[in-house]
Amino acid sequence: MKKEQIIKILPHNVRKYVPEEADRLDDLQEIRLRTGQQLILNYRGKEYRTAYQVTGKDMREVLEYVSRYSLYAYEQEMRQGYITVEGGHRVGLAGQVVVEQGKVKNMKYVSSVNIRVSHEIPGCADRVLLHLLKQGEFCHTLLVSPPGCGKTTLLRDLIRQFSDGNAYVKGKTVGVVDERSEIGGCFLGVSQNHLGCRTDILDSCPKAEGMMMMIRSMAPQIIAVDEIGTVEDIHAVEYAMRCGCKILATIHAETLEELRRKPLLNELIMQDGFQRYILLGNRKRTGQIEGIYDNRGTLLYRDDL
Repeated sequence: MKKEQIIKILPHNVRKYVPEEADRLDDLQEIRLRTGQQLILNYRGKEYRTAYQVTGKDMREVLEYVSRYSLYAYEQEMRQGYITVEGGHRVGLAGQVVVEQGKVKNMKYVSSVNIRVSHEIPGCADRVLLHLLKQGEFCHTLLVSPPGCGKTTLLRDLIRQFSDGNAYVKGKTVGVVDERSEIGGCFLGVSQNHLGCRTDILDSCPKAEGMMMMIRSMAPQIIAVDEIGTVEDIHAVEYAMRCGCKILATIHAETLEELRRKPLLNELIMQDGFQRYILLGNRKRTGQIEGIYDNRGTLLYRDDL
């Protein structure tokens, strides 16, 4: 992670709280600014409260830097509640919204900003890759994780490895539908994260529609999406599977039992749609593999074995 990418979007009074040491910088996950409240930094799931109290001037300053002095140009992204900046870092926004005909049109009076620092960890998927293959072919895989356990980081490295190919798998054409600009971290249409030489990406595109577009236009062998959950998402996943595409997806859940209780996914699980489940946690460290299971529930691997 390049420190200057983060520094230049922070208010001047806040910049001194970003650590100089490379190892601490690599552990930095979030910078939270709330008007009238203490500045908070999150390191690998551990919260550090600074003595500095964020002001309204700080909030206006960070919005100017993030939007390049033109919030109007980022109106579409602000409707989604975030803006993606150079380096793939995502700036979440909260405050008073403007509603028109029952839909969010824009946001004003932003009172909270959450800068989620993008990290790439090449090789973090090494320990799981072989368990996702059956007779040399990639299996439909679902990454199951609560927030903040590194699922998107693992997803990125899996995409990269399957796209580039390695000693265990031949390179595949991968279609990434990046609805929230978090996988590729696209900035001005260019992915800021290395997703492999055979990867095509649809940025800021709804998942369900994007999966259909990929199938029609790019003939992907693998389709990768983050945080499925709606009826449309599930139907698109089922359609892609029937079209012969392999699916690599993530979903929020604490356990596999919680996953099975999700009514939208239950039928797909019962039909053995997914062949591999990776359960992530952070009991000992962020990104810990709690278990990799096949569609019969057999444990194939976990970090503490």
